[in-house]
Amino acid sequence: MLLRTKWTLAFLLGVSVLFSAGPIGALAKGEGATTAVFAGGCFWGVDAVFRHVKGVSKVVSGYAGGGADTANYETVSTGTTGHAESVEVTYDPSQVSYDDLLKVFFFVAHDPTELNRQGPDSGTQYRSAIFYSNDKQKKMVDEYIAQLEQKKAFSDLIVTKVVPLTGFYPAEAYHQNYLALHPDQPYIVINDLPKLERLQKTFPALYRQ
Repeated sequence: MLLRTKWTLAFLLGVSVLFSAGPIGALAKGEGATTAVFAGGCFWGVDAVFRHVKGVSKVVSGYAGGGADTANYETVSTGTTGHAESVEVTYDPSQVSYDDLLKVFFFVAHDPTELNRQGPDSGTQYRSAIFYSNDKQKKMVDEYIAQLEQKKAFSDLIVTKVVPLTGFYPAEAYHQNYLALHPDQPYIVINDLPKLERLQKTFPALYRQ
């Protein structure tokens, strides 16, 4: 209950400043499909959120931050491999900007003030991180986080790590599109379905069924 109350207060405060924030820019239109990699706790919920964002054509749950040899669920779950459960989002910049994806990530997909945990899950594999693939992405993320901190969008400090992407490794098949395939699973009902409701209410122009 304490975690839920803390997140609700931070969310309401964040939304109050979100729409007053000036635009940071977007990856250029006409670039064609491009990708972004986010880590925000268990990838089931983050995966589901981005699948419901207009302009997103593909979402893959996987692992980033570690090597190929240990990029499997059993080993990553030990918290010793350096990986974070992550999602690779493929999107069309002419339909949705990287800036929009950042808003969804910070205000819907996870709580960026939780250090090495999200909700009931704890460990470095559940850390908040953005893995950038080029200098443009890094600049946009750094500027966006600075803007959120300046406006005190969250009651606690943002702990999201901004690090270069050295490799993304798709997770096992049974993890892909998990929410859609298991909508009645208790973990999903408690932790992840509310994120889809929040996406629809907070960013209706970005939401798709």
